[in-house]
Amino acid sequence: MLFKKLPETIFVPFSGQNKHIYEAVLLDLADQFFDEDLVDPFVPKDLIRSCIEDTVVRLGVRRWEPEEGESEADRQELPRSTAEYTSRIYRRLVETGWLEEEQRIYRTFVLLSPAISYLLRTLVGINELEKRSYGGAVLNVLSSLESAISDPAGRGITLQEAAQTAADFSAHLTDMMLGLRELKISLAATSNPQEIVRSFFDRFVAHILVSDYKTLKTKNNPFRFRRQILTMLRDLQFDPLKVEKLSKHYQEQFELSFADAEAMVHSHINRIIRIFESVDQRLATIDDFRYRLEKRVADTVRYMDKTTPGMSSRLSRLISDVSKLDSRSIPHINTLEGVAFIAPGSVRSPIRRRVETRPRVIRPVEIDPRVLELRQLFKEYKARREVKPENIELYVERHLIDKKKITATDFTIECIEDYICFSYLRHMRSLGKKGRGTANKYEIKFEDKYVNVADMVECRDFSIQRKV
Repeated sequence: MLFKKLPETIFVPFSGQNKHIYEAVLLDLADQFFDEDLVDPFVPKDLIRSCIEDTVVRLGVRRWEPEEGESEADRQELPRSTAEYTSRIYRRLVETGWLEEEQRIYRTFVLLSPAISYLLRTLVGINELEKRSYGGAVLNVLSSLESAISDPAGRGITLQEAAQTAADFSAHLTDMMLGLRELKISLAATSNPQEIVRSFFDRFVAHILVSDYKTLKTKNNPFRFRRQILTMLRDLQFDPLKVEKLSKHYQEQFELSFADAEAMVHSHINRIIRIFESVDQRLATIDDFRYRLEKRVADTVRYMDKTTPGMSSRLSRLISDVSKLDSRSIPHINTLEGVAFIAPGSVRSPIRRRVETRPRVIRPVEIDPRVLELRQLFKEYKARREVKPENIELYVERHLIDKKKITATDFTIECIEDYICFSYLRHMRSLGKKGRGTANKYEIKFEDKYVNVADMVECRDFSIQRKV
């Protein structure tokens, strides 16, 4: 699937001994091909060769290892000048499919195919590992939702952009957690305190930490808009007019049937809701990882070279070296009191006396019967308010038992179960697979006028009948 769009030799330059040279060359070439002022994607060959030559000079390349696939002549005759290095690199990139040439009269131009261009942009993004902005991601989702809700018929496609932004944001949170875990494992395997501190600042602070992480603990927390986003989406779920307009807009944009377009709208809404409802738990996990990581580094700095500079590192190396020796060649030591690094004079502070834990009586906790009764009442109340497609179907069949077609005013609301069923009757398709299955059994037509049902609910009038 992947190599139907990419040449099979595309990653060959990265598998040889000269991979660091190709890496630097491609990163510099990306500035040429992805220049914002570049109107024509066809770049003159002379400019590409000049860029490669500048990279060779900057790197100070003076060594070239033979590579797989090179001719015998190239293997035996290594480059001797900057121009020869440039020619060898350029020819290799053309042969492996990174660059394509096109002849226009007397000039040769170089271009990137769409798949190669996307691959190079992705590799540049991986190399940069830019820090994200939580506030920017949340505000992008909020503004896209406001556009889609205010004008669903004209700008409804921005709902998809909001869902994609939220998905990218969720993926970034996952990458951040995995990056913290990887760094924690790396630090745990490092015995050199200086390396631990260096890795913490080079990898965590520079690459993983979010640029506006500190704002999460202030009143300007970017997630103050999260509740507003969830409220807007909940209201949108139960607004059939706007959902219908959004579905028609999706239908026009993606050339789908109305049912598929409506399902896509609900899918995008539910995706954003799931992401922003679970963001607190994911941030708590990230914060826990961050706390343990910073504590590890803080402890390292606190105890690093506490007595003799570099003592812990030297002691660790000494033990490692002794473990490699034959046990018969190691002299037996009768006492360690005279050894400098663990002599009484070198101990910074005495060992604290262990305090014995006093026994205590554990008494069972008795729950007040009134609390148990209140819990049971709450469970019963929650069960009565639970939305189930089968209950809605029974409610509809109870009113259609001797009729072919009924309107909104024909329904009765005698208890809270009836109220819940009537409220969700018009939105059964949003209740998942079972809800859509129930909705497919009936045909619902909405009118433009509003009616009062049982002096409890004011809604748009509609008629419902069984499908033949």
